[in-house]
Amino acid sequence: MRFGGLGGWEWIIILIIVIILFGGSRLAGVGAALGQSIREFREAVSGDKEDKDEDKSDEA
Repeated sequence: MRFGGLGGWEWIIILIIVIILFGGSRLAGVGAALGQSIREFREAVSGDKEDKDEDKSDEA
């Protein structure tokens, strides 16, 4: 299976190079920050829907 024109071995080699360049701790920090950003985005999106529902019920 090819993704983006690269096979399995190419992705493994790229991953190893990235780990060597940036180190495991920095990658863990980036992953944690990315996860928190996604979580906040989901909360904001679902919060907007709840706010709209509350506004509609207030008008009725």
